Amino acid sequence: MELKTRDLKLLALLQADCRVSNADLAKKTGLSTSACWRRVRALEEAGVIERYGAVLQPARLGLSFQAIVHVQLTRHDPAAIDAFIHAVSVRHEVQECYATTGQADYHLRILCADIDAYYRFLEEFLFRLPAVRSAQTNLVLRQIKCSGVFEI
Repeated sequence: MELKTRDLKLLALLQADCRVSNADLAKKTGLSTSACWRRVRALEEAGVIERYGAVLQPARLGLSFQAIVHVQLTRHDPAAIDAFIHAVSVRHEVQECYATTGQADYHLRILCADIDAYYRFLEEFLFRLPAVRSAQTNLVLRQIKCSGVFEI
């Protein structure tokens, strides 16, 4: 699908507020309401728009501790990697997980209540995974740019 300037404007507006009405989207992009609806629907069907969601404030949910964890694995056999991926995929503390190049095999963004909750995450979960050799933690001091919003 080739994206046009109006598509990019639609996507930016929907990322800013996915509850915006079709009439407001049409007005802000210079499209008719029917053309706007058809274009958003085409973006959804093409998979450009994967889903809609709410942006939450972690601190208001009692989740004020955030860290980036660089994980090195001891083994690189497929079964160990699959077990690691499955285990981190189902943990609510793991907000994001990336397989990367470089010194660490995986980078995790962790969100939890406090340092004690993070310690429990490490001791009771991460360090008990057979494939994990080491984990280095970088504490997040302040969020500068929000993830999840694609700059267009």
